[in-house]
Amino acid sequence: MEVLHDKVKKQVIKEGHGKKPLKFATCFVHYRAWVQGSSHKFEDTWQEQHPIELVLGKEKKEMSGLGIGVVNMKSGERALLHVGWELGYGKEGSFSFPNVPPMADLVYEVELIGFDDVKEGKARSDMTVEERIAAADRRKIEGNEYFKEKKLEEAMQQYEMAIAYMGDDFMFQLFGKYRDMALAVKNPCHLNMAACLIKLNRFDEAIVQCSIVLSEDESNVKALFRRGKAKSELGQTESAREDFLKAKKYSPEDKEIHRELRLLAEQDKALYQKQKELYKGLFGPRPEVKPKKANFLVVFWQWLVSLIRHLVRMFKRKNE
Repeated sequence: MEVLHDKVKKQVIKEGHGKKPLKFATCFVHYRAWVQGSSHKFEDTWQEQHPIELVLGKEKKEMSGLGIGVVNMKSGERALLHVGWELGYGKEGSFSFPNVPPMADLVYEVELIGFDDVKEGKARSDMTVEERIAAADRRKIEGNEYFKEKKLEEAMQQYEMAIAYMGDDFMFQLFGKYRDMALAVKNPCHLNMAACLIKLNRFDEAIVQCSIVLSEDESNVKALFRRGKAKSELGQTESAREDFLKAKKYSPEDKEIHRELRLLAEQDKALYQKQKELYKGLFGPRPEVKPKKANFLVVFWQWLVSLIRHLVRMFKRKNE
């Protein structure tokens, strides 16, 4: 465990890459926060699906310890931070939201998604609509470069930062051409995130990303296809088929869609054969109906009666 300050210690969970952010850099951070020694979790940005924006050196007083941790992290790094109450919610604690007891030491699980250097300028809240969309687009382009190099984790960090510029509060304010401009950047980031997640076998998360796009554009072929692909990998065959058939409706000539539908049909056939063999093994082959053996005594009496009748007839003929 690394000591960063008298009241801040860091334990690395996953190594990051590149350089560390400088003072006044705008950092994009996901975190969960607990009161140390208890199961009381009072914040979770992963659950809310929105990273926070932290300007180093300008963070709120109760986030001083978090800021000290983040300035000592690299992009993509995930760590546990142990923060003393003096650099958290202090002697009084917080009785509104979040609810933190007085003099509570804190534990953060933190991921530094990425950061904008000081030279790149303003915090999101100070940017115009065009500036935020342009900043998001730059991150998307950087993510695409990482994706081409097969650096999937790094690519996802860039896409997530791009999406962070266009959170729900921002999108809620947009109408008309500005909303279209934002979605033209935001939706590809979600779709590219899904592509990365599928390659990393994180299929549930890929489904979430595609569903976000489909909530805005229900006929998006890429979103339907990738969600279907993720569902197929999870064994959700019928739901996957529904997505592929919808995608086929909007793009009837797409060979990849036809291929996935064929694969599902083959899986269905293989499953049917497997179940057939299983049931055969459980209940065994159907027994053959064998002819019953005749009772010897019955046969003897039938023969004897027949013989007597024959002798009687011969005796009658002789007397005649």
